[in-house]
Amino acid sequence: MSDKPVTHFKGEEIEVSFDSRLCIGVGECAKSAGELFVAGREPWCAPDHADKAEVREIVERCPSGALSYVDKAGHPEAAPAANEILVVYNGPYYLTGELEIEGVPEDMPGVRHRAALCRCGASKNKPFCDNSHAQAQFQDAGALGDSGPGLAGEGGPLSVRVIPDGPLKLQGNLTIKTGSGRAAWQGTGTALCRCGVSKNKPFCDGSHREAGFKSD
Repeated sequence: MSDKPVTHFKGEEIEVSFDSRLCIGVGECAKSAGELFVAGREPWCAPDHADKAEVREIVERCPSGALSYVDKAGHPEAAPAANEILVVYNGPYYLTGELEIEGVPEDMPGVRHRAALCRCGASKNKPFCDNSHAQAQFQDAGALGDSGPGLAGEGGPLSVRVIPDGPLKLQGNLTIKTGSGRAAWQGTGTALCRCGVSKNKPFCDGSHREAGFKSD
């Protein structure tokens, strides 16, 4: 594997990129059938071993944005029709949609539509998840009770501001799903806990101040 953070795998019709800064080992690529992704092979991703539609479908399963693609015509992945956040059981937030995450570098295209953001407070790669929740023994089932104020429309940009030493501030139409996948909350903006100690998870309740949470 390359020492560079982003590795490009070129095919006749589509190019797949892998960003090692974002991968958290969910394994959606490795679990896919066929010859597109084969561990131990060099290169381990071979876009010409699957048709373009299959490549797109498998890449879009990657919840962290570590995988992305651009087709031969130069068309990148299109944004999903709706902005959604899955509150993963004892894990991160999985975001999908037309994402505008503050401070993301230009060479990180995968997180324009998919991202895994830390909510345990322990990641060393904030705001992204790095699986530190496992070592920190973070526990939260990802349940929600409040249904929210409702959406103002369909889709559109979802702004994600990373408040220093504080929460994730989201602005735009979004649906928050519980750990079981149930669509539980809908609204046009909220603040989500990323310190791991809110008593109103996944929402921020100001506990980061008392906990002395530092986002660096």
